[in-house]
Amino acid sequence: MKPAANLSLLWPELPFLERFNAAAAAGFKAVEVLFPYDVPVPEIQAVLRANGLQMILLNAPPQTDTGRARGFAGTPNGEAQFEQDICHAFRYAQALGVSFIHVMTGDNAGPACLPTLIRNLTWAARAAPKGITLTLEPLCEATMPGYFMNDYVLAAEVLAAVDAPNCGLQYDSFHAQMIHGDAVATYEKYRSLVRHVQLGDAPDRGAPATGTVNFRELFHMMRSSGYDGWVSGEYHPGGPTEDTLGWMKLA
Repeated sequence: MKPAANLSLLWPELPFLERFNAAAAAGFKAVEVLFPYDVPVPEIQAVLRANGLQMILLNAPPQTDTGRARGFAGTPNGEAQFEQDICHAFRYAQALGVSFIHVMTGDNAGPACLPTLIRNLTWAARAAPKGITLTLEPLCEATMPGYFMNDYVLAAEVLAAVDAPNCGLQYDSFHAQMIHGDAVATYEKYRSLVRHVQLGDAPDRGAPATGTVNFRELFHMMRSSGYDGWVSGEYHPGGPTEDTLGWMKLA
């Protein structure tokens, strides 16, 4: 397993571009940024090169100034906007060498959400440039009230319907613990679908070993399953980020 740093949450006291320097100094080789679209691509490219970092993930679609919620892949009658925005995310990802795009579904808008999401994700999987994997991440009610993709059972159903090799599950220990009560059991049940892992403890999305998730057991489960991908810290450090990085040795 390979540790990565989510720079949208870690080192919150630093200006955005300085977080790349801090991640490299802490020993990370890769970073992810949830919504990097407001920063010019050349600036991010330069700081990645200067620190020998790889950027591995971003969210889609981009945030806008139109008042839309974060994500609308499952919102009925929004297909044209989805296609336009996901293509913008593809261009951004290609420019930065990103390999994972988390496709955000938006809020639950009724029974039409599921078929809309399946159609949109199927289209996006076919349109995605080579080397990019699309992910679905179930998000818990505590942090994203009303969000449509709020259950691992639902994520598995959608991925089975789309049935594309470049679509998979984004597993987050915080959300898994909050949604299903046992992050380790949730990983074990859905491990064949997992393409990317994010770490946070429950119930406060704090650093690993500050809450109820059994990370030693979780890391053992990931190793025994053969997972050898990125494991990204996505949590609120609650103090100096450097003091919370003991999980890197376990990974």
